[in-house]
Amino acid sequence: MYQNIPTKVLTNEVRLSYVNLVTPRASQQGQKERYSVTLLIPKTDVATKADIDAAILAAYNEGVSKKWNGAHPTPKSIVHDGDGLRPSGVPFGDECKGCWVITASSYTKPQVVGVDNINCELAPQDIYSGMYARVTLNFFPFDTAGNKGVGCGLGNVLKIRDGEPLGGGASAASDFEGIGAATPNYGAAIPATPGAAYPQYNYGAPAATPAAPNVNPITGDPYPF
Repeated sequence: MYQNIPTKVLTNEVRLSYVNLVTPRASQQGQKERYSVTLLIPKTDVATKADIDAAILAAYNEGVSKKWNGAHPTPKSIVHDGDGLRPSGVPFGDECKGCWVITASSYTKPQVVGVDNINCELAPQDIYSGMYARVTLNFFPFDTAGNKGVGCGLGNVLKIRDGEPLGGGASAASDFEGIGAATPNYGAAIPATPGAAYPQYNYGAPAATPAAPNVNPITGDPYPF
């Protein structure tokens, strides 16, 4: 519970993955675009996990009493073990090891602010997969085409600190580390006169003056010398 709302949670520091906080995207073709982020919650953070479990239960009870007409469905789990398998059966990535994994989304753009100034939203380049943050989550019951369950809504994001970017991209600093400011002496071995180093081609050499003919090309008579 956060701010006296049973279905709302403010996490402790978590790591963010699959960050779509600047531009919304559709998870599947034809679906409405949403803002979303995946939270990697350390298993050592038992307080945040307990708050999430309690909020999910509160949303479930709300669904039973207000949305599902008293039904008690068995919804799919939305909190996953990062040491196990994804719902697709594929193992989670190494960054998920030792963490609980949950994805939150919203049709409304969340505010992403820094811990040094919560009144100013961060520039897009400061928002990326791999950074550490605290996030507000809102859990809610849903009933879509007979599919009943509890969803995780995305609130706002408070960036705490930078982290190693996820996704395989490299920074310019890492790409060019160790390269000095001196400009390589490109072309130092190129001769000043083109072709001088390649006499077989004799680039740029003046053409030889052709020898004077010893017969008149019109009459065929020899020139007198």
